[in-house]
Amino acid sequence: MALFNLVNKTYKDTVEQSDLYIFGIHADEGLSAAFSEKHPNVSKQISMAMDKGEFKAKLNQAMLMYTPDCETASRYLVLGLGEAEGFTSDHLRQVTATAAQKAHGVKAGSVIVEFMGEDKLEAEESQALVEGLVMGGYRFLEYQKQDDEYAGIQNVTVLSNADLAAELEYGLQVSAGVVLARDLGNHPSNVATPTYLAETAERIAKDGDMKITVFEREDFEKLGFGGIQGVAQGSDVPPKFIILEYNGGGADAKTLGLVGKGLTFDSGGISIKPAGGMDEMKFDMLGGAAVLGIMSAVAQIKPKLNIIAVVPSTENMSGGKAYKPGDILTAYNGKTIEILNTDAEGRLILADGLSYITKHYKLDGLVDFATLTGAVIVALGHRYSAVMTNDQSFADELMDVGEKSQDRLWQLPLDEEYAEDIKSKIADVKNTGAAREAGTIAAGAFLHEFVAEGTPWCHVDIAGTGWLKKGRPYQPEGPTGSGVRLILELIKSWE
Repeated sequence: MALFNLVNKTYKDTVEQSDLYIFGIHADEGLSAAFSEKHPNVSKQISMAMDKGEFKAKLNQAMLMYTPDCETASRYLVLGLGEAEGFTSDHLRQVTATAAQKAHGVKAGSVIVEFMGEDKLEAEESQALVEGLVMGGYRFLEYQKQDDEYAGIQNVTVLSNADLAAELEYGLQVSAGVVLARDLGNHPSNVATPTYLAETAERIAKDGDMKITVFEREDFEKLGFGGIQGVAQGSDVPPKFIILEYNGGGADAKTLGLVGKGLTFDSGGISIKPAGGMDEMKFDMLGGAAVLGIMSAVAQIKPKLNIIAVVPSTENMSGGKAYKPGDILTAYNGKTIEILNTDAEGRLILADGLSYITKHYKLDGLVDFATLTGAVIVALGHRYSAVMTNDQSFADELMDVGEKSQDRLWQLPLDEEYAEDIKSKIADVKNTGAAREAGTIAAGAFLHEFVAEGTPWCHVDIAGTGWLKKGRPYQPEGPTGSGVRLILELIKSWE
């Protein structure tokens, strides 16, 4: 997925005229002598603004300047980096996101990016630089008539005396995975159907030389997929059970398992949701979108390990054939489930996904992603995803890469006592826990019942982080792509 053309050049190379020259300065360091020598007119303007206190170089502060006598660009955008001490890769991700938004504001198609002087931009930071540009500049315009033909940023030149080409390209590939996940979430549910997700998976499989298997509604009863079969029976839209297999590491390499909830629209079923905000239930497939975004990046990065991805996908509707409170379903591993609330449907399709992947594959780690519970928003808001686990060392590893990628996790307990909350009197388990108590944990305890013993597993609830009503620098309003950068960072650490 081409987002923009990306070139890494040194300060001695010839650089073509661009629409916008972007650079950053630290509040406690100011302009470097080298920059001032190369850009005297711009430097004078910045010095005057700083002397008057109008530009203090605070983190994400931006100032746009027009310099018609400059050969490099007609506009300069200076961004505050804050204090040099404590400046992180995520700060750089934020300021380049701010830069991308400003670039869109002036309809810049080509930009030059310089940060922190000639020798300070390092490999890890360069990945964050590209991620900020892409994620901050993300726009979803497919269903809007445009008044102009501005196509966004098309060409980016990154100036540094270090050779950062590989890291910059990697950042672009990671960002493309995030963009795909966001796009899938933004499409309406009459477009992003289970069939659409399956077709997306087929394209990914072709690009990445992966094996793909898609089970249909008529396969579910024969195979024993009672969870997704039950949820899907109220909808005329064909459900899909999607499996992608990437074998990039051979028999001796680690194998990672991924499962993503692909609920393309959730009405709540018989236990129908309130009308207000129901349009947002097109986002209930963001776990599946994250998994497909990850696999699309894998197709380009081609890591030397093995990855199995499963996306059970359906709608949850309230037609005459819909499953009902009081029904009992049988999941793929044979466990029976008493249905008390048809709006607790995501865990039912995940039960089949987790059962299937842990029966048929030997995994060194398994992560599932789901917009599963509103309770997680009450607990954590929109900053952290919740993680629950059966293997503390694996959870620690996942939380560590979450801090590195800033796709952050916060662990909730999953003690055996919580399993008592989902015990049923007439089936093996029920699909809700105790009323108004530990709803997110009860969902995790339920999913744990369908993970084969011996598989290190983490459940990640992204209901609070999967989409935002109020955006942040590189996470605009709407789907965020939560989970994509997290897992790609884990994959990098596993290679």
